[in-house]
Amino acid sequence: MTTAFYTHADCKRHEMGSWHPESPERLQAIEDQLIASRIDSLLEFREAPVADEKALARVHTQDAIYRIRENCPGVNSEYQHFPLDADTMLNAYTWRAALRAAGAAIAATDAVIAGELDNAFCSVRPPGHHATPREAMGFCMFNNVAVAAKHAMEVHGLQRVAIVDFDVHHGNGTEETFRDDPRVLMVSFFQHPFYPYTGTDHPAANMVNLPIPAHSYGDVVRQAITEKWLPALHQHQPEMIFISAGFDAHKEDDMGQMGLVEADYSWITRQIMMVAKQYSRGRIVSCLEGGYNLSALGRSVVAHIKVLAELD
Repeated sequence: MTTAFYTHADCKRHEMGSWHPESPERLQAIEDQLIASRIDSLLEFREAPVADEKALARVHTQDAIYRIRENCPGVNSEYQHFPLDADTMLNAYTWRAALRAAGAAIAATDAVIAGELDNAFCSVRPPGHHATPREAMGFCMFNNVAVAAKHAMEVHGLQRVAIVDFDVHHGNGTEETFRDDPRVLMVSFFQHPFYPYTGTDHPAANMVNLPIPAHSYGDVVRQAITEKWLPALHQHQPEMIFISAGFDAHKEDDMGQMGLVEADYSWITRQIMMVAKQYSRGRIVSCLEGGYNLSALGRSVVAHIKVLAELD
């Protein structure tokens, strides 16, 4: 197996304040844990390129792109941050970081479809799955997974893709992007009720949304995935699978109130791998979303990558 790890130093330069949980330290925690677990040498490290605006525009309106590009404070500005909402802010480096985050997902898609890689993990920020076509929100600027999925279909001609989202929050931006698009199946679970308070009211036929009560553990999630996700994925027979890989449903993560552990993320990844091998030539691109307890995040990403690289 050839599994690539895409990242870039620019993704650490975007920050929204020392108090903010979506911090540059998240990426460092992942890299440190890769070294501690001794799997760093078994991955192919690649630098994330910048996405071009044409790729972003397949998902996002010109106004949404403009608001991020034109509102980043200057490096020497008296204002360090420009607020898009109460939780989502721009700094001088956000535009470049957001282009790297989307660019990683696109480059990984190209490499996996070309057969250079079996799969890839994009360790990037800002995250993406809350970003709707019209606005940035929920710590997210551009919807990295949605941009990559659109790229796979519109540039490479794939007819069916699947998006798997296991963040503790519902990926409202991804759902809004692909609602009623029969080429795309989106399967997700998320704590409910919880931010962004979406995903439960009349989801489209191509959305398999699993609202899970707070304080649920891995057995509940595994049963729901077995009963709901897997039959839908087998029916859809995706040619490629994209993962919105959020790790904030971990029991140590205070952002949510769920009880998953590393073994649960390994199990979930293994189920996705089996579907990908059956229908998708094993083609998977996974992109980091949430995960805010640094230790739990690093350990969970390692568990996820070990399965992708067939090291576990």
